[in-house]
Formats: sequence, structure tokens, C-alpha cells
Amino acid sequence: MGVGVIGLGVGEQHARAFAAIEACELRWLFDFSADKAAEVRNKLGQGKVAASFEEILADDDTDIVSIASFDHHHFAEALAAIKAGKHVFVEKPLCRTLAELKALKAAWEENSRPHLAANLVLRQAPVYTWLKQAIDEGKLGRLYAFDGDYLYGRLDKITEGWRRDVADYSVMEGGGIHMIDLMLWLSGENPATAATAANNICTGDAGLPYDDFMATTFHFPSGLIGRITANFGCVHRHHHVVRVFGTEGTFIHDDAGARIHTSRDEKAAAEPVDAEVLPASKGVLISGFVAAILAGGDPEQAARREFDLISVTAAAGRARGSPEEIEYL
Repeated sequence: MGVGVIGLGVGEQHARAFAAIEACELRWLFDFSADKAAEVRNKLGQGKVAASFEEILADDDTDIVSIASFDHHHFAEALAAIKAGKHVFVEKPLCRTLAELKALKAAWEENSRPHLAANLVLRQAPVYTWLKQAIDEGKLGRLYAFDGDYLYGRLDKITEGWRRDVADYSVMEGGGIHMIDLMLWLSGENPATAATAANNICTGDAGLPYDDFMATTFHFPSGLIGRITANFGCVHRHHHVVRVFGTEGTFIHDDAGARIHTSRDEKAAAEPVDAEVLPASKGVLISGFVAAILAGGDPEQAARREFDLISVTAAAGRARGSPEEIEYL
């Protein structure tokens, strides 16, 4: 299958992953910087530098378009790729608003439902695949709370980088979405409502047009409560914290590492979880995406997960103050 990669920052890792798959041919590389595209081509020894995104879409031998451009370009590029009959792999977020999601879903249904996936790489971090199995086996009992903190810790990227010039940029969609995705996947459940509080105290003097801190509370039909924060202005290394509370156990990953508590005895020590908390690379999901296309299976389930995730994340951006019912498409 022919592949074109758009955006060669994180997208360089996409290109490397596709280039390593025997069933794929890396045909095109495109970046706003032609020099960057040529550099990646020379490193990998594969592909041609495209003069435009449209050149890639017009190539009948390109089956997959992999999008790793800036967040606010994802929707238009994914929409165009779907309409051109391509399978689409895209960096998070897939899109940023419910209106964009409606347009994408309609195009997806009208164009033979191609395979569609977003690059939420924590799904393949060894510690979370271990945790998913532990939850499914009932080791934590009934889940009643999920806390996820996305600590960006890279202030210069929002005060000086491309995000500064995007008036409607959302730190929840740009980072907190990783925690929301884990919450949905680990719990196996979608929330019914969302309520968000936010501020821009860390970057207020920098003149940014959006909040750099968002905290959202989600309520689930089962009674589970989720609390997710996207903290872009924090004085902290780039990191994330996850706490999952069940009636029979508690999982925690923070600066002290990953561990599980299975006793309320004050003298009982937590059991360390010896598994990596990050995936091997940002291209780790690509082999599975390609395998699903080759298997010829129904892409409905994978696409539905992406649609639900954007429904939840977009609701978090809108629901300021009072809880808002989440609309699923």
C-alpha cells in the first residue's frame, strides 16, 4: 500500500514506522519546509518530496494518508483525504469541534468507510495494557473514580510556538485528550456529562487568547466520576499522572512510579508495577492500523472510538460551569 505523510515533526516517526512495514511503500513526504521533507527522505532512503498536499491526494497509488500537521489543520486535511478515498491515520486530535466531527463522519460514511485512526499512543504503553487487563479481570473491583493530569511543562511552546497564533486552541484537545482517551478505554464506558473550569494565570501576561489550564469533571452512567486536567503552564517536566480507584484496589502512576494498592492496611506497601509508562515510539500504533486494513475487516469499531473521543473532548471545551450533556455522533 502506498503511503503519504504530511507534517514531518512528529510525522518523521510516522514515516519511519510505515517505511519499516513490508506491506507499505512510503511514496510521499510533505512539509511546509521542503528542506525538512528532503532531510527525512534522505534519512529513510524512501519517498518523494511532494510539492503540495493535493499532489499526494491525486496519486491513485497512495492508499494511506498519515497526517501530523498542526492541530488546526487536521480536520481539513483528514476530510480531503477521506473524500479522495484514502485511509487516514492522524495525530490527535482528529478534529476540534462537534461541527467538524459531524462533517468528517458524514464524509466517512459517504466514501465507503475507510479505515480511520488517531495517534493516541498511551493506549500501547506497556503499563496501561497491563492495567487494562487487570481492570478487565476485576483486580481493582468496581471502578468509581479516574484522575488524569496531563502536565505539559513546556511553556515556550505555547507562548512562542504555533499554538500562540491559534485563537481557539484548546489545551484539553491538544494534550488532555490523552488522559480522556485512557479514561474511556480503561473504563470501557462513555461519560454522560461534562463540566469544566479553566484559567490562564500562567500565561495571562503573554497575551494568549486561550486558557492554559483546564479541569473537567465527567459523570458516567455507572456512577464513575472522572477528573481530567490539561496543565500546559505548570512548572514541571513533561509528564502525566494517572490514578484509578476501584473497590478492591487503586492504581497510581506519578513521579514515584507505577504501583498498585490492594489493601487498606496502613502497614501494607504498594506493589510496584514493572512496566514502561510510555510506548516505544510515537509510531507504535501504525503497524496495527496497517494490519487492520490488510485484514479487510469492518473499520466501524475503531472509527467509533475516535468519534466518541472527540464527542467527549469537544464537550469538555464547551461545558464551562454547569454540567453539559455530551452529544455522541
